[in-house]
Amino acid sequence: MAKKLQWKRSDKFAFGLWTVMNRGRDPFGPETRPPLSGIEAIRGLGERDVYGFEYHDNDLWPMDATPAKKRSIINEAKRAMKAAGILCTAATTNLFSHPVFKDGAFTSHDPRVRAYAVQKVMANIDVAAELGAEVYIYWGGREGAEVDIGKDPIEAMKRFRDAINFLCEYVMANGYKMVFSLEPKPNEPRSNIYLATAGHALAFIATLDHPEMVGVNPEYAHVKMAGLSPLHEYAQALEAGKLVDIHLNAQEPLRFDQDMSFAADNPKEALLVVKLLTDYGYAGTKAFDCHPYRTEAAPWDFVERNMRAYKLLEAKVEEVNADTRLCAMLEELTVADEGGWNQVLAAYTPKNADKLKVAKFNPEKLAQRTLLYEQIDLRLTELLLGAR
Repeated sequence: MAKKLQWKRSDKFAFGLWTVMNRGRDPFGPETRPPLSGIEAIRGLGERDVYGFEYHDNDLWPMDATPAKKRSIINEAKRAMKAAGILCTAATTNLFSHPVFKDGAFTSHDPRVRAYAVQKVMANIDVAAELGAEVYIYWGGREGAEVDIGKDPIEAMKRFRDAINFLCEYVMANGYKMVFSLEPKPNEPRSNIYLATAGHALAFIATLDHPEMVGVNPEYAHVKMAGLSPLHEYAQALEAGKLVDIHLNAQEPLRFDQDMSFAADNPKEALLVVKLLTDYGYAGTKAFDCHPYRTEAAPWDFVERNMRAYKLLEAKVEEVNADTRLCAMLEELTVADEGGWNQVLAAYTPKNADKLKVAKFNPEKLAQRTLLYEQIDLRLTELLLGAR
């Protein structure tokens, strides 16, 4: 069993460089860990058989780096990747830390700020392509408002759309093999952030010039901050064919962005997310976007803890899917389609409509059917807790 639970590079686990570079600072206290450079983070992750890493541009080079210094760091990163056998799986741009973005990047009132933001992203897309990243993430952390009368949300969405359309064209013009991924979040650091959930992002994608180039990267904690279910957010994006990247962590509902390790808060919920990804053959990277507790002296136990937690839940999914008692109860939920109603409801035709109009149903009799949800939930709980 221990060997089975050991992660492999083929598991496609990844970490944002910012996760292991996090020094434990919070609004109430300074850093508790020494600094770790982006290059050191790449090496450390590779040494622990992590498949890939994600990065912000300024995780690797400072915002004011000269062209020569930036090129030197990029070359060093490529050498570190090769030596450690680790891939760059996704990239993103820091459009939130510098005061220039205090009122948004793509949605700023100032066209010069919007132009600078797109310029910054273009420069990092070039580097991401050079490092081999095939996913480019957009998290609009400052794209939002506190004073709603001060920013027209319709105009903001137009500006956001223009930026994404421009950058899609830039990727195509350069022949990069890259798709974009929108990462929703309801709030923090802004009071309200545009594209707050997967549903918002999917609706926005449908309005783009190249919707085929853009997917969704639901973050587990961000979903919980909105008071929603990660399982259903992931499922919605997966069913739509738009789940191109995922961020895993843990979060207590409706609180500040806690970024705890995966499954730290609700193991049953995490189990069902892993089951969804397993059952439907999600083949993308499984990236962890969380932070070591402020009490940790170094980030490496945190890295191994997240991968092992996923493997434990993955093994539990096998057990759940193979449990004859649970499978039998789930099978009982399915009703034989003796009237051929599945085919009728699959598509409108005049014939199907006429059949429905004259059909005789007995709602009182249909309501008498008992569903085994209490027993099903108990059995899942027993399996999760190791009871037989």
